[in-house]
Amino acid sequence: MNRKLEEWIVEADITGMQKAMESGEITSEDLVQAYLNRIHQYDSTINSILEVNPDAIAIARSLDREREDKGSRGMLHGIPILLKDNIDTHDNMHTSAGSIALADSIAAEDSFVAARLRAEGAVLLGKTNMTEWANFMSSEMWSGYSSSGGQVLNPYGPGELFVGGSSSGSGAAIAANLGAAAIGTETSGSIISPANQHCLVGMKPTIGLVSRTGIIPITSSQDSAGPMTRTVTDAAILLGALTGSDERDPATLSSGASYRDYTAFLDAEFLSKARIGVPRFYYRDLDEARLEIIEEAIETMKGKGATIIDPVHLPCEETEWDWNVLRYEFKKTLNDYLVKLPENIPVHSLKEVIAYNEKHAEIALKYGQGTLIWSEQTSGTLTETEYLDSIKKNEELARMQGIDFVLREHRLDAILFLGADGGGYDLAARAGYPIITVPFGFASTGITVPGGATTKGPHGVTFVGGAFSEPTLLRIAYSFEQATKRRFPPKL
Repeated sequence: MNRKLEEWIVEADITGMQKAMESGEITSEDLVQAYLNRIHQYDSTINSILEVNPDAIAIARSLDREREDKGSRGMLHGIPILLKDNIDTHDNMHTSAGSIALADSIAAEDSFVAARLRAEGAVLLGKTNMTEWANFMSSEMWSGYSSSGGQVLNPYGPGELFVGGSSSGSGAAIAANLGAAAIGTETSGSIISPANQHCLVGMKPTIGLVSRTGIIPITSSQDSAGPMTRTVTDAAILLGALTGSDERDPATLSSGASYRDYTAFLDAEFLSKARIGVPRFYYRDLDEARLEIIEEAIETMKGKGATIIDPVHLPCEETEWDWNVLRYEFKKTLNDYLVKLPENIPVHSLKEVIAYNEKHAEIALKYGQGTLIWSEQTSGTLTETEYLDSIKKNEELARMQGIDFVLREHRLDAILFLGADGGGYDLAARAGYPIITVPFGFASTGITVPGGATTKGPHGVTFVGGAFSEPTLLRIAYSFEQATKRRFPPKL
């Protein structure tokens, strides 16, 4: 790799990569090799990549030939994309959700997400490390740890700064420019939190916009894959590639409007037309450093002509939420996934996962498995009153007495939160509604988490909207990004 490309690849965006490939300045093979070199050079410090695709170079060469012979398939043609390790790929990579129990598991077919990316011409560059079982294994587990891959570290302060939710490897890798973009997954905060902590754009779509087929699950009510990128434009490009109806995921069949090109909604002047609500209740635990960030963001949006409604109140603010939807749905959805695995894989149910971990406790149970055991105690039939009451509570309070209420009451386009602080991501998750975060500030203080890391460091500004409001959220996020441009790479 020549020196010029080594320097150019840092913070390069998808649009720039496409222009360079179209002009013949670089090839997809050049891009893949550049990222592989960076992974080799820098990932030993942050441990974000579980494995690289051994066929990535060959795939890139094939796509280069196709571009030359037939032309480009579109914006993702030849672009190296990383996938979280719970997303199935039918190739020479494994899908383990970070668990040694699935270390030898190779998917029988692509997930819907992987298939869509391949169809768009993306090069699946590798699998990223993650919090094991998407952080639904033990309440003691450190974020970013898996028995399969070890501990992900934050490139902005390895060992010091928090890595965020379970898509932490995806966050660390894209922050460090080890791939063009990544796909993460989120149940509650697992895209937004690591994007926030790694100075990235992260977006969790409305439930039903992106199929979950072939993704190792936690829930059927709250899970979704979504983009993790360095720019809002890249997030819009990726989102358009991921959407679509899938008969194997019923939620996608009754979904609202989806689009193949979300870049059409990017409007640098949209803040001047936006109405944004400030839910002060959710800022109550912010320390001075983080409160300064959100206050600066509010003033910035006012300066750009946004109508800021401050404060707004949600009827559900004082609700004591439970985690019963996750507890009950995890056993059902995980068993449905595991039972389809081939006989050579040692686990085919949650019960067998628990037994396998106990048998290999020295490697598998560094932080225990209390959450797995807690979920196994349910019937797996989703018929318990406790579960039915909890999912009804989420729908009635998070939606009707929460996000829908305040959007309607004040005619808002979005509700504003600071990064992953205050619980905005969980409110959106319970409602099944979209959320996006954009890089903005750097906090000098934060909260200490298990393992001694702290949530100080990069912080984003986060917008929550109603069902299938992705076009509006992207308009707001892009306009805010263009007005601020606070993304900066870590010093590796």
